[in-house]
Amino acid sequence: MARNKSAKQKKFETEDNDWGCINWCEYMIVITLTSLLLISTVSLVLFWALYYREGFAWRDNPQKEFNLHPVLMVTGFIFFSGFSLLLYRICRCCRRLYVKLGHAILHSLAIPCIVLGFLAVWDSKNLSQPKGTNFYSLHSWLGLVTIGLFLVQFLVGFFSFLILICCQGKTKSCRAGLVPIHSSFGITIYMLAVATCLTGFAEKAIYTLG
Repeated sequence: MARNKSAKQKKFETEDNDWGCINWCEYMIVITLTSLLLISTVSLVLFWALYYREGFAWRDNPQKEFNLHPVLMVTGFIFFSGFSLLLYRICRCCRRLYVKLGHAILHSLAIPCIVLGFLAVWDSKNLSQPKGTNFYSLHSWLGLVTIGLFLVQFLVGFFSFLILICCQGKTKSCRAGLVPIHSSFGITIYMLAVATCLTGFAEKAIYTLG
């Protein structure tokens, strides 16, 4: 059993053995606060859409259809993607394969949220009177770049870490080389998603409040 453990898992176990009570307290505080922030972000956006924007609709009410856009995008890009990144820290003692599967599942849950969120804002602008303009702001272009990079990252990660795992011996060096690239791009895309959300809320506030 010990021979099947990955080098990174052994590294985590060594670090865990070296940690004292203070280290574990700090670790639990950071994990708990991060989880609460992710949950609070989605909860606040949902409250804003329901309380201040009068809820949701589909194509029969373009203004309420727009409300789906921020809720779904924050849920997909911030909540699900955030927990998928956090999973590697929460599940330190689990087998790496299970952590990777959980990571992929959370990202897979983010995709329908992103697609529906994109369709919601597209429809709400095209069906509104007068018709809105698409892709004219910094938020719009940041969003397109983030979506594109996210999909590329998901496909590369899926094929390299899940499909190719069937041929572990032949693809081990290739997958090992992709790990730091995949991690760096993942964090970069997440930061882009945060920036896109912030510019989107700022744009909506300026448009609404004048």
